[in-house]
Amino acid sequence: MTTRDMANKDKGFRDSDSERGISFGAIASAAVLTLIVVVGVFMYVTHGNSSPSASNAPASAPSPSAGTHATGFAEPTTDLFGRRVDIPNNPAGQPLPQDVSKQHKPSDGDWLTAAPAGTTDPHGWQRVYGASVPFSTSDGPVDIENGLAVGFSHTPQGAALAAAQIAYRLNARPGDRDLYVHQVNASPPQLAAYDSARSAGRLPAQEPERITRYLVAPDAFQIENYADDMAIVRLATRGPASDGQQLWAAVRLVVSWENGDWRLEPTDAGSSQTEFVNSLDGWTKW
Repeated sequence: MTTRDMANKDKGFRDSDSERGISFGAIASAAVLTLIVVVGVFMYVTHGNSSPSASNAPASAPSPSAGTHATGFAEPTTDLFGRRVDIPNNPAGQPLPQDVSKQHKPSDGDWLTAAPAGTTDPHGWQRVYGASVPFSTSDGPVDIENGLAVGFSHTPQGAALAAAQIAYRLNARPGDRDLYVHQVNASPPQLAAYDSARSAGRLPAQEPERITRYLVAPDAFQIENYADDMAIVRLATRGPASDGQQLWAAVRLVVSWENGDWRLEPTDAGSSQTEFVNSLDGWTKW
């Protein structure tokens, strides 16, 4: 499926929302959007397709320093499923106090399957630039630097948190060059192509709420493979039940450990395939 096909598909989801309520397709578009931006940033570049909401002007992301000294939270809200989402006063998010004693070790039996601490507590899921992203009290992020979440633990849990954080932030702000440069492991040719697409106005600085509202928290993650230098992570995003059958859209992401933190690996449609699953057996719920 091309980026244009996915964009048209998502537009169809949005246009029909008012007629038939929230459909599975609309919610599954969160996973589709992840594919569009994590993969599609590179596909926009390669094929010259436009983002669904991009203008013809060069993208200029709001200053990441705007509001980043704010702390605390506003009143919480709910996502499309009625689940709590906290609103940080800092639009880039509010890191939580960390207890590293809660981090898991390779000798633990649940090293690959345990959830990070704190994500089920208040402030564990925060709305950052419109997207719901996870904050733990054990595995990071430990700080916000220039609008970026940094300081994820060198563990499977840290890898899962980083994959969700970076992918969803890219969905919400595909034209944020600092995010792309510092948290995507792009090669020089990929960066040059990204800059060209951004200058041409194909990568919006900030997606509108009509798109970011579908960037809901995934229900679970799965560590498919883990090593000190790389992790393969899957995220499962819930859709409404259809004929009594609950389904989730699962997307595969790859992160690499470089210079003391996790970075998202550029990928393609083949390796980042999205598939639908009808059970979360074998998955880790946040």
